[in-house]
Amino acid sequence: MNARALLFVAALPFAAAHAGGSNYGVAPGVPAGFAGKVSEWPVPTPRFARDPAAAPDGSIYIAVMNGNKVARFDPKTQSFKEWALPPGHRPHGLLVDRHGMVWTSGNGNGTIGRLDPATGKVIEYPTPSGGGGPHTLVISDDQRTIWFTMQSGNKVASIDTASGRIAEYPTSGGPYGLALDAAGHVWFCRMGDNKLGRLDPRSGAMTEVDTGAGSRPRRIAAGRDGMLWVTLYGSGRLAKVDPRAMKVVQTIPLPGGNAGPYAVTVDGAGTVWVNEIEKDTVVRLDPKTEKTQVVALPTPNTGIRKMVVDAKGRLWYMGSHSGRLGLVE
Repeated sequence: MNARALLFVAALPFAAAHAGGSNYGVAPGVPAGFAGKVSEWPVPTPRFARDPAAAPDGSIYIAVMNGNKVARFDPKTQSFKEWALPPGHRPHGLLVDRHGMVWTSGNGNGTIGRLDPATGKVIEYPTPSGGGGPHTLVISDDQRTIWFTMQSGNKVASIDTASGRIAEYPTSGGPYGLALDAAGHVWFCRMGDNKLGRLDPRSGAMTEVDTGAGSRPRRIAAGRDGMLWVTLYGSGRLAKVDPRAMKVVQTIPLPGGNAGPYAVTVDGAGTVWVNEIEKDTVVRLDPKTEKTQVVALPTPNTGIRKMVVDAKGRLWYMGSHSGRLGLVE
């Protein structure tokens, strides 16, 4: 059963951010060790399944974009379950809040979805502009506010998780990945402008950081030390950004050269993880030593577009091209 909510644009209260990982609802843990072991499981509906997210109970949820579904993987039983979404929703990303509710970005119909896995009920909250291509979502530490990008609408937006009220903030450059810094600012990748945007939720003010001509910043993650890490898809590098100084303080070339660095996340130990989509590799970077380790993926043309670290410090990825959910530990 689906319901549709009538929304209005409203100023949302400032909510504190969690300075760690990528603000997907579950704080990334510290891995017990690293063996470089990779395990994969084929998803039931491999129709461009793309963005995984960890849930408080340890399960992994996946947005199945072209299949118009949400899938859940239970690591204990290694089994999947799926839920159908309203017609045209086409989820791009998702996250799971502390109550186990699954929030999805309805890229196809300009909504934010809320799925209750216990009942299968879905509520859709339409964006005030009625579209805009909702893209990536993050959640504040107090879980009162979910922030999301609207790639085709050139906006950043927020939804109050209690009331469903949505506020939109115009920007440019096809906003893509986003993360929250320690001060609660919303950082997002303006891939088409070769810049990062920063929104101050208190004032609504927008500022920016230039990442260089042809850099094409794609996704961004926050480390527990407060630094931000950005994949520069156009130049094959990983950028370190100091959010207080408002500048790129370092760019690090990746082992694959210009091989399309795409997803990025940070575990509880501060290790940065990034994939190279054209090389079928995952790179593990120690920021202190700048030493990298390359993990070769077992399936050709995997197509990772999002990775997340769970509460145990394990890295999960979804192969959008291969239709396989993967675990690196």
